[in-house]
Amino acid sequence: MHSQGPSSTPLLRVISLVAIAALMIKAAAVPVFAQNSVPPSAVQAAKMPQYASRLAHPAKRLLPPKSQVFARAAKHRGPLDSGDIYDNGPINGNTDAWTINFGFITSDSFNVTSNNASITGMSFGAWLFSGDTLTSVELSITSGENSGTSYFDQTVTFTQGSCTANQYGYNVCAETGSFNGPTLNAGTYWVNLQNASVPSGDPAYWDENSGVGCQGSGCPSLASQNDVGSIPSESFTILGSATTTTSSTAYWSCPAPQTGFHDLHDFSSTAEPSGLAIDTAGKLYGTLAKGGSYGAGLLYDIAQRTGRWFFSSLYSFLGASNGYSPNGVIVGPQGALYGAAAGGIQNCTNGGSSYCGLIYEVRPGPAACATALCSWDETPIYQFTGNTDAWGGNVTAFDSAGNLYGFGYGGTYGQGAVFELLPSGGGWTEKILYNFTGQNDGGFPTSLLLGHDGNLYGTANLGGNYNSDGCFGSCGVVFQLAPAGGGWTESVIHAFVGGNTDGGHPYGLIQDQLGALYGLSVCIPDEGTECNYGTGDEEAGMIFSLSPSGGGFGIVYVFSYQEQGCQLSGNVTFGSLALDSSGNLYATEGGANECGDDNCIVYCGAVLKIGGSWPYTTLVSGQAAIFGPLISDANGNLYGTTWTCGFGTLQRTDGMLWQYSP
Repeated sequence: MHSQGPSSTPLLRVISLVAIAALMIKAAAVPVFAQNSVPPSAVQAAKMPQYASRLAHPAKRLLPPKSQVFARAAKHRGPLDSGDIYDNGPINGNTDAWTINFGFITSDSFNVTSNNASITGMSFGAWLFSGDTLTSVELSITSGENSGTSYFDQTVTFTQGSCTANQYGYNVCAETGSFNGPTLNAGTYWVNLQNASVPSGDPAYWDENSGVGCQGSGCPSLASQNDVGSIPSESFTILGSATTTTSSTAYWSCPAPQTGFHDLHDFSSTAEPSGLAIDTAGKLYGTLAKGGSYGAGLLYDIAQRTGRWFFSSLYSFLGASNGYSPNGVIVGPQGALYGAAAGGIQNCTNGGSSYCGLIYEVRPGPAACATALCSWDETPIYQFTGNTDAWGGNVTAFDSAGNLYGFGYGGTYGQGAVFELLPSGGGWTEKILYNFTGQNDGGFPTSLLLGHDGNLYGTANLGGNYNSDGCFGSCGVVFQLAPAGGGWTESVIHAFVGGNTDGGHPYGLIQDQLGALYGLSVCIPDEGTECNYGTGDEEAGMIFSLSPSGGGFGIVYVFSYQEQGCQLSGNVTFGSLALDSSGNLYATEGGANECGDDNCIVYCGAVLKIGGSWPYTTLVSGQAAIFGPLISDANGNLYGTTWTCGFGTLQRTDGMLWQYSP
């Protein structure tokens, strides 16, 4: 089936959102029968003794592995993928199935939300015996359940995608068929499958699910077998092109236009915007991982002139050794822009990845530009070689001498490293400042900043306090790197112990004007530890502070399940932090609401203003809004991006660049 979700930000910790699929199944095996001249529907067949109703699976509560949890969480992240007319949910693989061979017609409804929708294909999950490949299925689209007006009726050839063996001995495969289908107006239709063809003659089965991940109006579909006690849904997607809308149910909502909150620019649904940078004139810069003239990424700016905001494309990435999928940008000396991208040296020695990544510089061309549309020039200033040179690294700050600092994977011990790029002879030279061991000093850095005192401060995802049961004994650290004797010395400022005390796996470190550090961590309910101060066993985001004046470590804020920002009762963590010029603290927040047996994960996002003694103010929220990193300008305005919910489109599913003015 189709998958969703943003490309992962390098080294940014991804917090898994756990959903337990609990489905009780009773069934008996489906035997092989000759095809009837008039095939029965699934409902009719279930009442006929010769069909014996169902495929047999034992009743069991299933806890999916983490790989399935991540895939399922990604599926719930937003509304329809580009090119989808209707999506009834991802492949489950361990639930149940109905035959689409030997006389069955299996039918499910789907909804079209706008007129003139061109249907171009269908994909679904099929259960196959070992060695079988699904080659064709007779597919029809009708106005009723295998009845009424027929809009399409052909034998469709399907292409088999990835397959996974399930616990019942079947291969559960993603099948996609393309065809020149009908053009449909808004309404409800039925897709009907029968007479699946496999070379061996064995039957094929249509994978069922509970409608989890269903997107679009009318979810889940009205399966024809729902009146005989089965789960009323199959995993399938109707492909095509149309202007569609998100679900009309309460499960999805975007931030409403409101006082102070402005949509400055809408992105396409596949752009994948990252965070923003701002220069001294208030101009904003950002990157898209999947934009530009070549689809390899785009660097852009957006500036305010005469009371309006104007968006400009600065550079389209070329891919390969020139870089692709850029991950944010920072403003450097003389207004040049710097950032990290995939690509660079191919077949490098980084443990298997084909590219090691690179650091790039983009600046205006040497000739004067007569228009606002002139492209800037890009130069890869350093290409990582793998292993010990912090491959896959990102850059975060310049010092006053023009040296560039960052962190990455690799290092001497394979636990990550902090590096410096020094301009030298018209090029740049990498210097490793510190190699993490993954022990008490931490491992796999997740953030880095240049402090007001000239020292480097950051967070590491693992390592630290190995005497704690929280985080399974490896909760991460906040560290300092200070120049000493021509090198750098690392000190652990705080080692996390997990649970309610301080959480773990820190990230997102920032510093205020007085030198205090603020960051994000997560309380993870390992080994019976409850989060949120004893009120639940889900993950809970935490905001911490570290005072330079001897005040030590403190918890500023912990997500409250009773809070009205996201209106969630499940796992909720934070995305980023920002401070304005007055010292006010802001955070983006997001998580999942697990709806019990229906297993309906609902993503949501919010922008919060955090005060003292734990109060908060919800500035913006929406149950389909995925907020990226925050920044603020000299006037206290907040800026950020989302992967969903642009105001300027009918579907409101595309990302946007937004401003919040207090």
